[in-house]
Amino acid sequence: MRQSNQSPARPPPLIRAEGRQVDHAEETLRFSEMVCPNVSWGCLLLLLCFAWTGDAEYMKYKDPKQPVNTRIKDLIGRMTLAEKIGQMTQIERSVASADVMKNYFIGSILSGGGSVPAPQATPAMWVNMVNEFQKGALATRLGIPMIYGIDAVHGNNNVYNATIFPHNVGLGATRDPDLVKRIGEATALEVRATGIPYTFAPCIAVCRDPRWGRCYESYSEDHKIVQQMTDIILGLQGEIPVNHTKGIPYVAKNKVAACAKHFVGDGGTHNGINENNTIIDVHGLLGIHMPPYYDSIIKGVATVMVSYSSVNGEKMHANHDLVTGYLKSKLRFRGFVISDWLGIDRITSPAGANYTYSVQAGINAGIDMVMVPFNYTEFIEDATSLVNKRIISMSRIDDAVSRILRVKFTMGLFENPLADLSFADQLGKKEHRELAREAVRKSLVLLKNGNTPNQQFLPLPKKASKILVAGSHASNLGYQCGGWSIQWMGGSGDITAGTTILDAIKSTVGDATPVVYSENPDDSFMKNNEFSFAIVVVGEPPYAETVGDNTDLTILDPGPDTIRTVCSAVKCAVVVVSGRPVVIEPYLPLMEALVAAWLPGTEGQGVADVLFGDYGFTGKLSRTWFKSVDQLPMNFGDPHYDPLFPFGFGLAVNSSQPGFSGARSRGDKKEIRVWAVLSLLLSMMLAWA
Repeated sequence: MRQSNQSPARPPPLIRAEGRQVDHAEETLRFSEMVCPNVSWGCLLLLLCFAWTGDAEYMKYKDPKQPVNTRIKDLIGRMTLAEKIGQMTQIERSVASADVMKNYFIGSILSGGGSVPAPQATPAMWVNMVNEFQKGALATRLGIPMIYGIDAVHGNNNVYNATIFPHNVGLGATRDPDLVKRIGEATALEVRATGIPYTFAPCIAVCRDPRWGRCYESYSEDHKIVQQMTDIILGLQGEIPVNHTKGIPYVAKNKVAACAKHFVGDGGTHNGINENNTIIDVHGLLGIHMPPYYDSIIKGVATVMVSYSSVNGEKMHANHDLVTGYLKSKLRFRGFVISDWLGIDRITSPAGANYTYSVQAGINAGIDMVMVPFNYTEFIEDATSLVNKRIISMSRIDDAVSRILRVKFTMGLFENPLADLSFADQLGKKEHRELAREAVRKSLVLLKNGNTPNQQFLPLPKKASKILVAGSHASNLGYQCGGWSIQWMGGSGDITAGTTILDAIKSTVGDATPVVYSENPDDSFMKNNEFSFAIVVVGEPPYAETVGDNTDLTILDPGPDTIRTVCSAVKCAVVVVSGRPVVIEPYLPLMEALVAAWLPGTEGQGVADVLFGDYGFTGKLSRTWFKSVDQLPMNFGDPHYDPLFPFGFGLAVNSSQPGFSGARSRGDKKEIRVWAVLSLLLSMMLAWA
C-alpha cells in the first residue's frame, strides 16, 4: 500500500506476466537519458507525471467500466502463484486474522455451523469482524477482496435474533416457488445485515430415502418440485437480466451469492447413509439428481458445492468427468466450484491419509476453491509443490482463479469490499417474521381429520372450557427449528428469539379459554382433569448430517407414550415436528387429527393460525409417508409403492377427499389420484385377506 507520509509518493511497481518487477520511475529515467541525454529537470518531471498517469493502463482490473473478462485477464496476468493459490483457499474464521489474510493472500473465509464472533452477537459485531478480515485482504499488493460465506440455509440461521424459516422439506410441501423466492429475498437482506455477501444455499438434493440425516434439507423426493424451488436463487441473487448468458453468474447489488449443493447425487446414497455411495445408472443420475442443477445454472447461480458422497464408487470430490466434464463443460457453468468442509480430505479413507494426493485429485477434478478450513498452510504448501512439479497445471490454477474472480467482480466486491450497518435493521425484521409465518401456514399438511368424513375435528374452536397442550415439542423453540439453527446440530429451548407453538396457541384462543401445558402427563393427571380437547406436539430431536442418519425413524421418547396417554383420555390433534416422515401408523387410530408441521422455524404462530381455522390447510406431501421403515427406500412410482400417505397427499378442511393441487406438476394430478386409489384398494384387499 502507498504510504501517505512519503513525499513525493512513488508509483507501484509494474508487474510483468513473468513476475519481473520494473519500477515506473526508474524505467522512465532510463528512457529519458537514452532519448534525451541533456533533458531538463522540468522535462523529466513531465515524463514522470506521464508515467504516473499511465498507471490506469496497468490497472484495468480496478476499472468497473471494463468488461469482466478484461478485468479477469488483467488481474490474472499480475498475480504470482502464491497469490493465485491464496485465492483458492477458504479458511474458518476461528483461524483467520488480518495478518493471515495479508500474508497468505487468502481468498475466502467462512463461519462453520455455530461459529460466531460472540454469543448473541449483534449485526455491528458481525460487520466489524468481517471488515477486519477484509482490511487484511485489501492490504495485499493487489488488494483483492476476500469473500465471506455462511450456511444461511433457512434464514441467516447462525445469527441470534435472525428470522428462521421452515426447513426445505416444509417449503417443498407448499408447492409455492414465489414464496420461496420471497424467502430468498428476505434471507439475502438478513445475511447482508451481518456484512456477509455469500451463503452456502440452496441445497437442491433430491432425497430418495428419509433415513438420510440431511433429508430435511431437500425440498422433495421429486426432482420437478426441487427444480421449481430453485427460484430461491432469484431471491438470494436477484432477477437475472434479459438475454443474460447461460452459465454466467449473476449477483445484483445488495444481494448475496448463492451456492447450489451438493453436486451431485447426495440424496440418493445407498440406504440413506450420509456421504455414502449413490449406485445409479446414467439415466437415473441425469433424470433424477441432475435436473435441479440445470435450473440453478440458468438462474445464474454463482457457485456450486461438491458432495461428500460417491457416484458408483467414485468420490465426487475427485470426479473429473462430472465436475469438469459435465458441470463445467456440458452445462457451461462459469461460476466457481467449491469443496465441502474438509471435502478433499475425505477423498481418501481414512480421511487425510494422503493429503497431498487429495489436493491433487480435488483440484484436478475441477474444484476451484477448497474449504480447507483449518490447516491452510499445509494446503498452500502442497498445492504450490504440485504446481511446481507440473502435477497440477498452471492452466488449471488460472481457470480456478478466473472463476473465483468472475464471481467477485460480478458481485461488485472490488468496488464495495467493506460492509456497513445500513442493513442492520433487516435482521429479524417484522415483515420477515410475517413471511416466515406465512411459510409455516402453507407448509402444514393435514394427514387425518376425524375418524369419519362427517366428523371432522379441525379446525379447533377458540372458545373452550379448558385445553390441554402436551408433548416435548410444544414449548421448545430449538426443537421446532431443527438442525442448522444457531448451532450446527441445533439446540433445545430458547436458542433465539421466536414464538413456540405453545405460546402461539395461548395467543390465539379466547381470553377466557384456559390453556394447560403438561409435557408428558400421566394417567392420573388425565383422570383428575377435564379437557375439551388436547393438542399433542411431538417429533424428532434436532440433528444435522451424519448424526441424523436413522434406521428407525421413531418419534423422540416419551412422545409415543404421550400420544397414548393423552389421546386415550380425550379427543386430540397430534402435530408432528420432524425433518421427514416418521413412524406414526401404530398411533393413528388413537387420534382425531394428524398434522405434519415439519421443522417450522421461529414463527410457531403459523401452526396455530391453521389449527384454529384462521387459514386453511393447503400443504401437500413432498415426500412419501411410509407405513414401516422396512419399506424404505420407497418413492412415488416404485413397483412396491404402498404408503401410509402417498406423495402429494394433503387434506383440506371441510373436504373428505385429499387435495392434490401441484402434487408433481399440473399434468400429473390424475396420475397421483390413480396411485392414491390403487394404494387404498391394495390396503383394503390386504386387510380383507
